[in-house]
Amino acid sequence: MTAVEQLVRHVRHSATAGGLSTAASAALARLGREGPLRLTELARAEGVSQPGMTQLIGRLERAGLVGRNADSTDGRGVLVEITATGLDVFRQRRAERTRALQELVEELTEPEQRAVRLALPALARAIEEHRARG
Repeated sequence: MTAVEQLVRHVRHSATAGGLSTAASAALARLGREGPLRLTELARAEGVSQPGMTQLIGRLERAGLVGRNADSTDGRGVLVEITATGLDVFRQRRAERTRALQELVEELTEPEQRAVRLALPALARAIEEHRARG
């Protein structure tokens, strides 16, 4: 599993758009994938404290990457939402990670490349099934 850790670390560090920390990048990515979330939901999903997430969202908001809007289903609630600028950064970071992985795969032999192309979708499916089981 050391290889998986090395791969994740390499791909994660290849994404530099926006100059975000790992936590900020993860929160922005979740908002980009899932859409607006309450701060408490975002904190829970990212495994951080609500005060910590509040500070993080404050920094992302000042950078123009997220905004806070009233929850139309509950007037007392506030939703955190990715902005157009935040969406651009999210997409740039995803493209940077994709390029980094592609460059690594291209350095492999053809049989190794075939194995990776078979293994990655299988792992993605296993991850989705694991998440669905909760």
